[in-house]
Amino acid sequence: MKKFYKQFIASAALLCLPVMASAATGDVNGDGTADIDDVNMIINQMLGRETGLNCDLNNDGSVDVDDLNLVINVLLGHTPTNPEVTPVDEEFTVAGVTFKLIYVEGGTFQMGGRDLTPIGGFSTKSNLPGHQVTVSSFKIMETECIQALYYALMPTNCDIVNEDEYYYNAWKKWRNDALPATCVKWDNAVLFAQKLSELTGRTFRLPTEAEWEWAAKGGVRSQGYLYSGSDDIADVGNVHFPSSSPYEQTLKVPKTKAPNELGLYDMTGNLQEWTNDVGYLYSEDAQVNPEHGGGNMMDFGLNSADYRVLRGGSKDDFSYMWALCTNEGRGALVKGSNQPNNGFRLVLVN
Repeated sequence: MKKFYKQFIASAALLCLPVMASAATGDVNGDGTADIDDVNMIINQMLGRETGLNCDLNNDGSVDVDDLNLVINVLLGHTPTNPEVTPVDEEFTVAGVTFKLIYVEGGTFQMGGRDLTPIGGFSTKSNLPGHQVTVSSFKIMETECIQALYYALMPTNCDIVNEDEYYYNAWKKWRNDALPATCVKWDNAVLFAQKLSELTGRTFRLPTEAEWEWAAKGGVRSQGYLYSGSDDIADVGNVHFPSSSPYEQTLKVPKTKAPNELGLYDMTGNLQEWTNDVGYLYSEDAQVNPEHGGGNMMDFGLNSADYRVLRGGSKDDFSYMWALCTNEGRGALVKGSNQPNNGFRLVLVN
């Protein structure tokens, strides 16, 4: 600790200007800045020395390295867009199942706009026009929600009750606690998020399309890949290729393929993932934390408002709907659909 403290003091001395911050983003002593004095206060409390100040910046009940990291990030200019989101990854254990959420720093990016025509496939123009989007910081599940976690809070047959034989057989084929939850209806993904929020006292929900795309592209660490973490889908996505039989690709346990720049797995391929958004066409206007695309509703015929957007493609999409497996590919289904390639991951907003 002493060695680290001395090294940090030396580094901090190179910073010429203090960074303005609220108490939630590093200003421990209330002087209007996050600076070396705030670092001193946190380290003193970590060493058991009474300071008379509240150094528990992330309100987790203890003063530790997470609080120190928050101030350091502010000093380095990495203040999160949403100050309520602490810039650290988090792990939760529910009913004996541990899952991780990755911190995604907010930022501004071009959403959509890539020419997907050479890739071929379905609905290749739904990602147009490209437009500037700013998203706040959030945390997102490292992997798709697995069945062990999903069925810890939901009735086992919640998505296949009264369904036809095809859906039941597909659900039965992939019934395995270690696999991602499949055949999931949008309403049940939302209900699961609500139950998880009540259980943990935190706020979980489905991601917006903008949040999903920002995370899939690697956020502030993006290398501009076509798929989530690579320009070669085989590196990062579980999909079947033209030589494979459609609908027979094996659903994979999470982390079988390489992660993207943020450490997120299976954003492209494996299962298509529900988002919170109704299917709207994109607007050219710059937007901040957009929901539902911002333009006119996609024309799905009757009851278009009942459709929700899915992102990332699935294990079954590559040979005839290649574009859906890209970071920008968009699909949509009625929210009551429980197709065998429907899954989800959640975001944590506070």
